[in-house]
Amino acid sequence: MRRWNGWGDDTHQAELADFAKALIAELLGETHPLSDATLQSAIERVPASRAPDHPLLDKTPSTRIRHASGQSFSDWLQMRSGKFENIPDAVALPETSQQIRELMDWATQQDVILVPYGGGTSVVGHLACPVGEKPQITIALTRMNRLLDFDKESQIATFGAGVRGPDLEAQLAAIGYTLGHFPQSFELSTAGGWVVTRSSGQQSLRYGRIEQLFAGGTLETPKGTLKIPSLPASSAGPDLREMVLGSEGTLGILTEVKLRVTPLAEAEQFYTVFMPDWESGVAAVQAITQGRIPLSMMRLSNATETDVSLKLAVPEKKLSKLNMLFKLKGLTDQKCMLTFGLTGSKKQGSVNLKLANTYLKQHGAKRVLSKMLGDKWKEGRFKGPYLRHPLWEHGVGVDTFETAMDWSALRPYINVVEQSVTKALKEQGIPVFAFTHLSHVYPQGSSAYTTYLFPVASTYEETLERWKIIKKVASETVVAHGGTISHQHGVGRDHAPYLPAEKGVLGMSALKALSSNFDPDHRMNPGVLISEETVGNTEPA
Repeated sequence: MRRWNGWGDDTHQAELADFAKALIAELLGETHPLSDATLQSAIERVPASRAPDHPLLDKTPSTRIRHASGQSFSDWLQMRSGKFENIPDAVALPETSQQIRELMDWATQQDVILVPYGGGTSVVGHLACPVGEKPQITIALTRMNRLLDFDKESQIATFGAGVRGPDLEAQLAAIGYTLGHFPQSFELSTAGGWVVTRSSGQQSLRYGRIEQLFAGGTLETPKGTLKIPSLPASSAGPDLREMVLGSEGTLGILTEVKLRVTPLAEAEQFYTVFMPDWESGVAAVQAITQGRIPLSMMRLSNATETDVSLKLAVPEKKLSKLNMLFKLKGLTDQKCMLTFGLTGSKKQGSVNLKLANTYLKQHGAKRVLSKMLGDKWKEGRFKGPYLRHPLWEHGVGVDTFETAMDWSALRPYINVVEQSVTKALKEQGIPVFAFTHLSHVYPQGSSAYTTYLFPVASTYEETLERWKIIKKVASETVVAHGGTISHQHGVGRDHAPYLPAEKGVLGMSALKALSSNFDPDHRMNPGVLISEETVGNTEPA
């Protein structure tokens, strides 16, 4: 069953390896967990619903609390403590676009706030209801999960926007196709959520980001229904798809999505090689991408992440032998692990592997147990978020932030970002441990994804303050180096204060005007994307 206070299914129980516990003690010192609330105690705090009656609404406390937040760190603290800043007054579970249209019209008549809810995986504060006097309804698209139409000749599949990754891929696989969109949240996140947050899948190098896969669809807004036709290309003015992409529920609710799909590949394999150091790894990734070698993914871990990943993936005895092999190959503790994928026909895979190896050898790559570690990456590609649970139970908070920038800006950023984060709580004498990887690469630049760990405080309130300090330092470092405040997680509430640095005064004005056009009463997900802080401050942070 889906956890009410954390990530994923409660049948999946991740555990910390002994090395991880020892590493935590070495890097973070002695840690002490906070006590968690029970579901029953959290339910007892749920206030009475203020929602008017409607046949599609569920006002039961258990349903409301299960739709009260996403997976941002502040959401996590509310879930674990059982003390929510706000809880929806009711949850609607529509099954059709028409029912959402009716709910939209009803919301206007009743003057209620609407918060769209897909898979509940947002890590930047999209889903928590804002505190206010008006009743707030969460509209969960869970039941809108079917393949509605398939145009085989055009390779366009139309789905209900609430379809989750595994269900989408299963329905496509049954007819011989794939979307190929595999974010780490794949098991839980939805097609509609991918579109409105501009998601990026792990194999975007082959299939494209969601903006390349999103062909059109239906958006229900307070002002009416917007239907976007699927076209291969158009020069007829601005692309209306771009208004929906990244809109984060502020314009309306995306109910149907038209997606550009691909026949299932004949073969797929992932490999791991080791680069002598970070600089040679970055140079190799850049050269392969700019050389247009058609790999399906590349992920370059820095030396710290490489060390942690190897200890997690390889049993202790085998790791000892592997370290001896590293020494024979001339690899030091500065080595960096590069995992890459080949997807397509067997002939394509063979040719592309040779091409990739040419570039890798030019930059000093060493092949060590490459296929085994590639298989390990594939096996665990969606399991990372589950580690949040055992870390929390060990007294450790964990979070991530990510950005993307041009190659010329990326190198200076990488040199300082971890230093900035690890020193964020220095004045308080609190250690922070961080590591980074590149996981989405482009000819012009790359994303950079940083994970950090820190000891929780003696109270939930103080732990939240620690996180806020780190988040501010990380976000300001991203902005100072000219990066986007979000490459793949969206803006939500957590990133909204930093959005003006990227969009500028005129750009923010345009976004506000767009929102007002579709949602004149500002009842759609208020505070997301365009926060109150943003409205009054459109200068860079």
